[in-house]
Amino acid sequence: MNDDVYYRLAGVLDTLPNGFPSTESGVEIRLLKKVFTPEEADLFCDMRLTFETADEVARRTGRPLEGLEKMLISMGERGQLFPIQLGDARYFKMLPWIFGIYEFQLARIDREFAELMEEYGPSYGAQFFRQGPQLMQVLPVEETISVEQETLPYEKVSALIEKSVAFLVNECICKKEQALLGKPCDRPLEVCLALAPVPGVFDNSPTGRVITKKEAFALLKMTEEEGLVHLTNNLQNGQLFICNCCKCCCGPLRSINLLGIPARDVVNSHYYAVIDPDMCSGCGTCADERCQVGAIEEGDDAYRVMPERCIGCGLCISTCPMEAISLIHKDHDKIVPPPFTEDEWFEERGRRRGVDFSKYK
Repeated sequence: MNDDVYYRLAGVLDTLPNGFPSTESGVEIRLLKKVFTPEEADLFCDMRLTFETADEVARRTGRPLEGLEKMLISMGERGQLFPIQLGDARYFKMLPWIFGIYEFQLARIDREFAELMEEYGPSYGAQFFRQGPQLMQVLPVEETISVEQETLPYEKVSALIEKSVAFLVNECICKKEQALLGKPCDRPLEVCLALAPVPGVFDNSPTGRVITKKEAFALLKMTEEEGLVHLTNNLQNGQLFICNCCKCCCGPLRSINLLGIPARDVVNSHYYAVIDPDMCSGCGTCADERCQVGAIEEGDDAYRVMPERCIGCGLCISTCPMEAISLIHKDHDKIVPPPFTEDEWFEERGRRRGVDFSKYK
């Protein structure tokens, strides 16, 4: 096989709702060559976004069953497919580039991969954040939400933890990438939390560390103290992760800070912060140490929040020595409820991008 299979793979990934834009430089093809062999790329193009066994894949595609499950298992271990084992049965489905294949390269990322992603990032971000719905939503520091404010379950980080039964903490691939580029982050590395409603599902994970629910809550507390933003799937149900993100490494936050993409297009947020100028002492902690998106500026007599940049994470509130900052729930007409499930997210995203991905359902 020649490069044709990689261009075909790139076309498949770009047909998926998440997208995978082409570039003049062809950096996206070099990325795919880094991750996939030609044989793996060819098989990926025959997969779907729904789980199938090797036998089901063979019957649907006409591929020989012999050796197929072994190859699917290998691709799952290499982060090219999403595998799951229930009893003795193994199931596999294709992954988008983000959130998916990219994040699952955690154990294989090297400097070459990091350089390719840094080159591809602006092109990918420009397309990815042009159409909604957003991939992620912000979960504010829960103690900053006033008890008088009505909150929905998907807006509370504790609700996601409570309804999950399996937890896995991983190193942050964004931080690893930037470190390989000579720009290490001074915040903790092991901060990415995977969630699941099925007990023991992470027991054989090739990366990360299985933790308890109590440890998951402790992780969130630590990341809040470190000034990291909680981000999760922009869904009402079925969240699979909680990323804890910084401005120097996180792809979405860097898109706001470095690419100048409006915050409302990058993440879905349900709150915004407000500073009481009469209570503000002008210490600057909120702007200098806590805000990850440059949403707080110094005024004549006090600091102020720029609402168009604020993502409502609550980090500025929890360390204000004067308790001058409040978290305000957006009015209903300013809120876009997340899609109910991942399938609904895919449908809405595909509609907005104008792509027909029915072949891969």
